[in-house]
Amino acid sequence: MSTGAIIAIAAGVVIVLVLLLALVPRMRARGRRRQLEQRRGELANQHREAAAEQAARARAAESEAKRAEADAELHRAQADLHERGLADDELDGAGDGAGDREAPARRA
Repeated sequence: MSTGAIIAIAAGVVIVLVLLLALVPRMRARGRRRQLEQRRGELANQHREAAAEQAARARAAESEAKRAEADAELHRAQADLHERGLADDELDGAGDGAGDREAPARRA
C-alpha cells in the first residue's frame, strides 16, 4: 500500500470517530427526550384514569344522596299524613289497611 492510501484511510477513520463523538451525545439526548415524553404520557394517562374513577365515585355518591333525599321526603310526607290523620290505617300495626275505616267518616 502506498503512503497516501494509508493516510487517507487514517483520515477517514479519524473523521468517522469525530462524527461519532459529535453525534452520540445528540442521539442520547434525543433518546432521553423520547423517554421523558413517554413518561409524561403515562403519568398523564394515570391522572386521567384517576380522575375518571373519582368522577364515577362522585356520580355514585350523588345518586346515593338523591336516593337518601327522596327517602327523607317520603318520611316527611308520611309524617304529614299522620299529623293530618290521613294514615290512621297504619296505626293498628298490621299496615294492611284493615284498621278502623269508619273513624275518618265519624270525624267528618
